[in-house]
Amino acid sequence: MSLLADSLIFIVDDDAHVREALAWLLRSRRLASESFGSAEAFEARLDEAPLADRPHCLLLDVRMPGTSGLVLFDRLAERGLLDAMPVIFLTGHADVPTAVDAVKRGAFDFCEKPFSDNALVDRIEHALGASLRATEAERERRLLRQRIADLTDRERDVMRCVVEGLPNKLIADQLSISVRTVEVHRARVFEKMEVRSAVELANLLRKV
Repeated sequence: MSLLADSLIFIVDDDAHVREALAWLLRSRRLASESFGSAEAFEARLDEAPLADRPHCLLLDVRMPGTSGLVLFDRLAERGLLDAMPVIFLTGHADVPTAVDAVKRGAFDFCEKPFSDNALVDRIEHALGASLRATEAERERRLLRQRIADLTDRERDVMRCVVEGLPNKLIADQLSISVRTVEVHRARVFEKMEVRSAVELANLLRKV
């Protein structure tokens, strides 16, 4: 399935007309969206159901009654969600400096109201691309952690020694096992971790 067909855009803005206009724009580009009138409503959505591994981003109004967009942004940052869910701030002219500062703190971009439909969709597509890369990287880390979990304790011991660059003889001495046993465990580690060399193994473990 294509990036756009499988994506989801969240809209958080207290202005119903803005939410409706954005939802219509996204539908016209065949982009799925969910709209929320407050930061609190959006946070409740996040708490109710985990986000799927589909590309997604957030269109977030800077100024809202109650919890502001900036406060919500900081909460999302604390939860470690900004990589997988890039934030595009929707801002009035007076809030541009604030939005620029938010970009420096990790927001993906900002779009000044009234915004150009084409310019906004272009930024959304770039944000979805970033989300896709982040979610794929996290999926890869989960699979890698599972591979490590599937190793036996002895295989993990051997793997640590292999990554340190120790030859089989020194590994055998350090673990008080035979060289042949090291060779067997080493082969199993390579097979389970789906690598062909110690260098490839070391590079893979850096991604954990």
